Formats: sequence, C-alpha cells, structure tokens
Amino acid sequence: MVQPEANIPFLDNGRTSDAPLSVQRTLVESKKLWRSAGPAVFSRLAMYGMNVVTQAFVGHLGDLELAAISIANTVIVGLNLGLMLGMASGLQTLCGQAFGAERHYMLGIYLQRSFIVMFMYAVLMLPLYIFATPILKLVGQTDAIAELAGSLALWFIPQQFAFVFLFPLQRFLQCQLKNIIIVWVTAIAFTVHCVLSWLLIYHLNFGLVGAAVSLNIGWWLPAIGLFLYMVFGGCPQTWTGFSREATKGLREYGKLSTASGVMICLENWYYRILVILAGNLKNAEIAIDALSICMNINSWEMMIHLAFLAATGVRVSNELGAGNARGAKFASIVSVATSAAIGLFFWILIITLHNEFALLFTSSTAVIHAVSNLAILLAFTILLNSVQPVLSGVAVGSGWQAFVAYINIGCYYFVGLPVGAALCWVFDHGVLGLWSGMIGGTVVQTLILTTLVIRCDWEKEAQKAKDRVVKWGASCPAQEPADFRRDETNYSNP
Repeated sequence: MVQPEANIPFLDNGRTSDAPLSVQRTLVESKKLWRSAGPAVFSRLAMYGMNVVTQAFVGHLGDLELAAISIANTVIVGLNLGLMLGMASGLQTLCGQAFGAERHYMLGIYLQRSFIVMFMYAVLMLPLYIFATPILKLVGQTDAIAELAGSLALWFIPQQFAFVFLFPLQRFLQCQLKNIIIVWVTAIAFTVHCVLSWLLIYHLNFGLVGAAVSLNIGWWLPAIGLFLYMVFGGCPQTWTGFSREATKGLREYGKLSTASGVMICLENWYYRILVILAGNLKNAEIAIDALSICMNINSWEMMIHLAFLAATGVRVSNELGAGNARGAKFASIVSVATSAAIGLFFWILIITLHNEFALLFTSSTAVIHAVSNLAILLAFTILLNSVQPVLSGVAVGSGWQAFVAYINIGCYYFVGLPVGAALCWVFDHGVLGLWSGMIGGTVVQTLILTTLVIRCDWEKEAQKAKDRVVKWGASCPAQEPADFRRDETNYSNP
C-alpha cells in the first residue's frame, strides 16, 4: 500500500533506491514530483496567463495594437524574461543541492548573491527597452509596428526589475518545498491583473498604456509578497537576514548564473526570433498576429512543462545533494514520462480545436484562418516541448548548464534557424517553412539531451554535487553543521 503523502519523505536517502521498479515506487516518486510540480504549474500558468489575458483584451482593439504588444511583450520583454529565468536556475542548482545536503543556511546566502548578480544584468539590458524602436526597425519590422511597440517597451521597464526578485525567490522557496505561499501570491496577482486590465484598458480607455501598467503591477505583487513572507519568519532555517557573505564569491556565482541564463534564454529566444522574422514576410501584421497567437498558446501550455523543469531540477538536485544517485536517476525517468503524457493530451486538444482557439484573441477572419493553418505545427511543437524542458531540468539539477548552452547554440542557431530560413525564403514556404525548420533544431537538441541523460554516470554526478556543496559553502566555515564535517559518509551514495 502506498504511504500517505504526508508520510512520504521528499529525500530518498537510500531507502528506496535499491528497490525494484514497481507501481508503488513510481507512485511514491510521482507524489514527490507533484509536491513541487503542482504548485509550480499553477503559478506559472497564472503568471503567463497575465500575458494571455492582456493580449486577449488588446487583440480586440485592432490588428496594429495586437501586433505591437505581441512584439513588445514577446520579443523585448521575452528576451529579458528568458535571461532572468535562466539565471535563476543557477540558484536552483545550488539551493537544491545544499538543501539535500542539509546545509540550510547556505540557501539564504545564495539568494542574496542571485539578487546582486541579476540586478546588474537587469541594468545592462535596459538599452534593449530604451532603443526598442530602432532595434525593431533594424531587424525588419514595419515602421508602424516598431514605433508603437518601442514606445510600449518603455512602459515595461518596471517588469525587468520585478524579475530580479521574483524568480530567485521562487527557486529559493521551491527548493525547500515552500510552494503553497507561491500559489497564494500568484493567485492574488492574477486576480488583480484581470480586474486592472478590464478597468484600465476598457473602462478608463487607457489602451496599451493601461495594459502595460496592469502587467507591471501583476509582476511586482508576487515578488513583494514572497519577499515579505521570507523576511517575516517564513523561512527561519534558510533566511537569517542580509549578510556580507553574499558579496563574496560573486565572480564564481556569476559564471554559473550566466551559464544558466545562456542555456535557458537560448531556448526561450529561439521561437521569439520566429516572431521577429515573421515581420519580414508579406502581410506582416497578419503573419505576426497569427504567429504570436500560436506562440502564446504554446508558451502558456509550456508553462506546465517549465514547471516540471523546475520540479525536476529540485528533485534531481536534492537527491544528488543527499548523495542518492539512484534516486536522482529514477526522479528523472518519472518526470519525463509524466510531462510527455501531458504533452500528448494537449497535442490531441490542439488538433481537435484547430479552427476555434484563435477566437479567444481576435475577431479578424484573416488572422483566424492563418492560425488554423499553423495549428498542426503548433500541436507537434507542444508535443516535442513536453520532453525537452524536463531534460533541461535534469541538466539544471545536475549543474550541466554551461555544457548544455553549447548544445543549444549548435542545434538552435546552426541547424534550426538556417533550415527554417531556407524553407521560408528559398523554397517559398513562408511561415510554415520557417517554423518547420526551427522544430527540426529542437528535435536534434532533444535527441542529444536524451542521449546524455541515458548515458549519465549518476554515481559520479552525486560525488560532484557533494564537492560543489563543500566548495560553495567554504566561505562560511563557522556555520557548517558539525555532522557534515564529521561524517561525510552521510552524503555518499549508498
């Protein structure tokens, strides 16, 4: 009989790692996975849902307005969003492994280092917002779209700094299984955003500016809520206040954080470049509108699999930090299988509703027809992306970010983009060819990551995690738990 959820330890610590593969063991691991993935799915769907709600409101203002906010939100904000999400995954590696090794005080130090490094990057990325109009014109957007999107991008600057605090706080709390607070603050933010969107866009007629203001408030609310929860006693073991130790080792932390950012943002940017290239096609407004609707559906559904990325990273990093190689391997298998099953469900849903789902965003017959033509590619992209993010989660939990970044560069930008461009302009397949080629790059990347995970030496990865915990905790020797110093066999693989 399967243990009640409350009695299932989150860390295996060798208790089930030698047990034969069975339905019971799979169910136990699934419950552990869903303890992280369930709240993460809700919070990610709600946070991205704010963008979908905004686009749905703005889409009924006109085709130009929809194209402008699609470019500003999908490209300008999206490029920074991908970088910040990726950089926060470096925190997930360190916090997850430290939590597994029961070095709880280190999580607060890592969090503060993340704040510092990500704030510096946020400042460095400001020119992308400030000079959005000339940048968009340079990459081929029409003057009307570029000017309206560029002026709107300036209103999105506050979001950039919300990312600095929100994403690290989410990873910090997820690694110690404090997920319910994330759900609550996200639910409140989503509700406030929906009300504000209706009030500012329609009732008060602020249009695009109202959309930007409601999004800014929607992103800052959860960041403030999670920070207050942490500061006022929500994390007594892992947060003991601001410390000067956070300013030490910033260079080393910055390297891991940057590698994580490059790894994730190369994936995040990949399909956003598709929207930029669509601006060079005939009937650019229709092409961008149709593609951005499909990308929003894809991105919204992908929040589920990105939640599994985060949950897989937590499970793998916790087990490796605790020295349990077999537990990390089994967690990876269950995560991939679960996410793939969810992807198959949405593949069927998109195929079935290919003529209807565009009605959520627009009443334009031309755009609806264009979206219907792209539905098959959307369905297969969703299916493929149900596996790839989880494999990236294994990489995050294991600390492979720098290596995977090179894989992403090769597959996405030396395979997917050139093939897509050739199909689009040389063979005249338009946006269908562009998207098809880019899917090919994702297929190659998924096959490589699958091979890496299958051939992974998990015993070696567990030892690397132990060494990493010792190395990164060296700046605080006085706080090192005595049992960790005294008995290192606690962290060796059984």
